[in-house]
Amino acid sequence: MADLQISRTPSKVKAWISAFRLRTLPLALASIGMGSFLAAADQQFRGSVVAWSALTTLFLQILSNLANDYGDTKHGADSINRKGPQRAVQAGLITPDQMKTGMLLFTLLSLLSGLILLWVAFGQEGIYLFLLFFVLGLAAIWAAINYTAGAKPYGYAGLGDISVFIFFGLVGVTGTYFLQTQQVQWPVLLPAAALGFFSIGVLNINNIRDIQSDKLAGKYSVPVRLGPRKARMYHVCLLVLGMFCAIVFAILQKASVQNYLFLLTLPLFFHNARQVWYRQNPEEIDPYLKQMALSTLLFVLLFGIGFLL
Repeated sequence: MADLQISRTPSKVKAWISAFRLRTLPLALASIGMGSFLAAADQQFRGSVVAWSALTTLFLQILSNLANDYGDTKHGADSINRKGPQRAVQAGLITPDQMKTGMLLFTLLSLLSGLILLWVAFGQEGIYLFLLFFVLGLAAIWAAINYTAGAKPYGYAGLGDISVFIFFGLVGVTGTYFLQTQQVQWPVLLPAAALGFFSIGVLNINNIRDIQSDKLAGKYSVPVRLGPRKARMYHVCLLVLGMFCAIVFAILQKASVQNYLFLLTLPLFFHNARQVWYRQNPEEIDPYLKQMALSTLLFVLLFGIGFLL
């Protein structure tokens, strides 16, 4: 691990912090928050499980960010043609070998934290559930690395959206809920799907911004495959589907007025959809990636608070 050289110079520290992409971490925790709010609404909240779930998710997200930095530089997506922020390996601030060492470190941290999480959640009596979730954990690590850093990165085949829906939505929310309650009721899949659609929305803005550079690098994301106009139509559909799933869940729960508190985020999602639709310049679209992520976080908070009142 000495190759990380984190402690040698302030510039190296800043390079690693930049590579961690701290602004992506709150959104990564949204699935933990949603699953925990749902468990709390059923009076089955477990703080220790939530804490270890959050830590494991943070490690996985940082691993994914490091792998993305390494992989996109290796495969050419991070180049002088890219309109987004410059990456550490691309800029030469971190060498490819150092980045691979960082990836190994966070793979080990994710494994260790995940094993502790499963022990806290299931103990020795739930060995079969322990093994099942361990396999899911290994799948999450594989997905984090192979999105862009594998020999045949699935992100370059346009499968990133499916992965985000599964891990940020279905697995993240229902997994967190199950770890606390030891059960899954099918309506929980609706808020999980809502978060999955909104998370794809964040990725979609990123990919719309990078259409030209991704096309040059042979990265066939969904927006590259659809083209700019249809990619924006797809974005609107994602936001509509996300809100629709949340509303259907509230209806099925025979929710009272306060349970619809999440509808206060409707203007934020409408604004995001409108700006992404009309703005054609990649630099003008970039700020709405952050706005979409923050709107999703607020949605989770208001959704959770509404069902706890």
